Amino acid sequence: MLHLHAKDIDRAVAALQRGELVAIPTETVYGLAGDATRDDSVARIFACKGRPNFNPLIAHVPDLAAAERLVEFDPVSRRLAERFWPGPLTLVLPRRGDCPVSWLATAGLDTLAIRVPDHPITLELLRRVGRPLAAPSANPSGRLSPTTAEHVLAGLGDALAAVLDGGPCRVGLESTVVQVLDGQAWLLRPGGLPRQALEAVAGPLAQAEAAEQPRSPGQLASHYAPHCPVRLEASQVAADEALLAFGPLPLPGARAVLNLSPSGDTTEAAAHLFAYLRDLDALAPAAIAVMPIPREGLGEAIADRLQRAAQPREAT
Repeated sequence: MLHLHAKDIDRAVAALQRGELVAIPTETVYGLAGDATRDDSVARIFACKGRPNFNPLIAHVPDLAAAERLVEFDPVSRRLAERFWPGPLTLVLPRRGDCPVSWLATAGLDTLAIRVPDHPITLELLRRVGRPLAAPSANPSGRLSPTTAEHVLAGLGDALAAVLDGGPCRVGLESTVVQVLDGQAWLLRPGGLPRQALEAVAGPLAQAEAAEQPRSPGQLASHYAPHCPVRLEASQVAADEALLAFGPLPLPGARAVLNLSPSGDTTEAAAHLFAYLRDLDALAPAAIAVMPIPREGLGEAIADRLQRAAQPREAT
């Protein structure tokens, strides 16, 4: 497998044009990218991740003009795109009749999840490849999302044609997903863009209820999970547990401790979340105990990821 850097974007473009898969850096997490217009490439993404094919993918494009060729905007969704793209916002919008994105990528839905990532390497790649890239997180389905190229290699090994190493992800949480229907913005997944910023542009967000078929990525009950159990809202910790701490006073007695933010900053905590869960999980503790984290700012998205990580699941 080629391990590529920014200077090797041309080789990554060639791999994508052949229908192969490339890991790409974004400001949120690393993505597993394939040509969104090719059924075979999209099928490879699902197979590589072990992802259920009813779980739709996000299409990544270099700018708003490229998005307008794929989906239909209304005034609310246009304001959101103009304000927050490039950035950690995915919009779920009606796909145009002539949209070339594979129906496999949308899981048969008549909507498309789309965003413009905020990373210079991937924006350059998108401009050069000249087509939308489907790019879920570059990890086995249901497991912790990768925030470094090393995490990608550890999870997917030699299954990729290339890895573009753009350094650690700045935000560290997946994008916020919003669907706009009849002028109303619905929050489908909290993420790297906080609710307050969105509501300043779109008005109060409606909260989407759980659906039998996901309308966007990140809606499965068990997701973003380490191998060992996760215990939330911990007020004490056992000697055989690892502690994911938050704030200036970590709980005593844990086997190992990593503090998401000693100063109590949820933005800092979000940037560390997946990497710290991964590091603690590698120690194979009896469980990872997680201290309470306020839901202000990015705390809402952190809570979402931790709740899904803590859901009962089959042993692997």
